[in-house]
Formats: sequence, C-alpha cells, structure tokens
Amino acid sequence: MARSRQRVCLQDGLKLNMNRLIRNGFIRHNAFARSFIRWSHSYWGEIATGSIAADLTGRWHGWLEVEIGGRAQRLSLIACPRPFGGRQWYFICPQLGRRASVLWRPPGANHFRSRQGWGRHVVAYQTQFNDATGRAHLGKSRIKSRLIGQNDPDEWNFPPKPKWMRWATYNRYSDRHDRYEHVLDCGLVALAAKFYGK
Repeated sequence: MARSRQRVCLQDGLKLNMNRLIRNGFIRHNAFARSFIRWSHSYWGEIATGSIAADLTGRWHGWLEVEIGGRAQRLSLIACPRPFGGRQWYFICPQLGRRASVLWRPPGANHFRSRQGWGRHVVAYQTQFNDATGRAHLGKSRIKSRLIGQNDPDEWNFPPKPKWMRWATYNRYSDRHDRYEHVLDCGLVALAAKFYGK
C-alpha cells in the first residue's frame, strides 16, 4: 500500500548534484566558474532558472553560490582525497554540517539541504508514494532511458546493449527489468481476478 501524501516529494523541487554539476561544466576543478542553470520537471516542464557561481581554486575548500529569483544561498564545499589520486568534492549540508553529494530544495522551501537535513517526516522520494506496480513502471522506464540513449523509446521493449556498456552491467539491468515485468504481470492477474471474481 502506498503511503499517504502528507510529506513533500523531493523530486517535485530542485536538486543540486555535485557530480552532475562538475560533469556538465557548471563547476570546474581549480577554477572560478559562473553560469546559468535551469531545472525542469518531467510533467510540468521548466520549474526554475537561476545562476551558479563556484570557486574551487582552493585545494580542499571552496564554495558554491546559487541564486534563484533574487534569493542567494552560499554553500560550503569540501574536497576529500580519492584512493588512487585526485579529489572528490562534496557540499556541506547547511543544516547538519555533514558531507553530501546531493542537496534538495523541496517545493515551498527557500534553501537547499541534504535529504537527511530535511528530516524523514517532512520529505520523501517519489517511490515512497507509489505502490509496487507504480515502482515497477518507474523502474522499467529508468532502465529503458539509461539504455536507450538517442534511439526512439517506442521502438524497443528492452533496448540492445549500448556499445560502451559492459555485459555484466547490461545483464544486471536485464534481470531487474524482468523482475519489474513479473511484478506488473502479477498485478494484472490480481486485478483481473478481482474484476472477474465479483
């Protein structure tokens, strides 16, 4: 049974993912960077635009400032050494003072925090509001979008292995996709039994 919707869904708000910000060039190692960013929702389209300024010129400490609608929030950043060289950057959660790779700003909030900083009685992930069938549909679509790349999503029930992906990873996705299919099939059987049983 799905939980009641008394908490706020994190995915309906804004998200700052440190690794994605670096990968997409919003933040650059050993440099000061300023750029514009936009957040969009799969259902509502564009939900916010803003600017990001980040200073990673320090070896182990830096900052990131995000401004949305005239409101700015400055976040502290910290780098930790990686086992085989290099550094991994993290946000410092303004609420808890702990490292976090992802910060969230749920609908109605004015600032970003880690998920734990919002508290489990205030926010939840989208999957916590879904039943087993909803989670299976969501899981299948995530796997499909991961594998499909630039191809037409309606062309494939389960896409072929991308050239760059290892077979072990592809087989893991295939097994998970089959488990989701089984959950959906069981849901259809239960629904048919309920419908025709009356």
